Amino acid sequence: MEKTLVIIKPDGVQRALIGKIISTFEDAGLKVVAMKMVWATKELAAKHYANDEDWLLSVGKKTRSSAEAKGIRMDETDLQIGQRIRSWLMDYITSTPIIALAIEGPEAITAVRKLVGSTAPAKADPSTIRGKYSTESYEYADAKKRPVKNLVHASEDAKNAEREISIWFTKKEIFDYKRADEDAVR
Repeated sequence: MEKTLVIIKPDGVQRALIGKIISTFEDAGLKVVAMKMVWATKELAAKHYANDEDWLLSVGKKTRSSAEAKGIRMDETDLQIGQRIRSWLMDYITSTPIIALAIEGPEAITAVRKLVGSTAPAKADPSTIRGKYSTESYEYADAKKRPVKNLVHASEDAKNAEREISIWFTKKEIFDYKRADEDAVR
């Protein structure tokens, strides 16, 4: 069984979508094996959004590419863009309580990312969490000088899932149990 991390971000908590978001995963046969409400500190946010140069450059390049496709010129380096976005993300995730979840199931990482939809809610399939409950675009968020409010974070791969789960949960906070319908969905 694979585990992944999901964070219901401040906009999901503030809009009272916690139950709807969690039920989306449970309805798909995934199992919540850890959950807590946390008001993240800057230190915790800094661990989650690691100050990793490769990640910062990747974010910067994607942002620059997207801007250039719209005819927008950016004067910052890719690294500076990545650092700015990391700062926005850290400020946002520490602005209100969030819900951290460890979710388990066969191919949980892929399944969760499919259920949450595109990171750009305006482009997300309407059957996904982001497509159903948000219409925000990167352009709108950039104009507001903040990250896109896309309700949830979901680990992108197994390496990140393992790293992220260990940031938010101790081993004692992750539970092994059997759902009543587990044999039917697996």
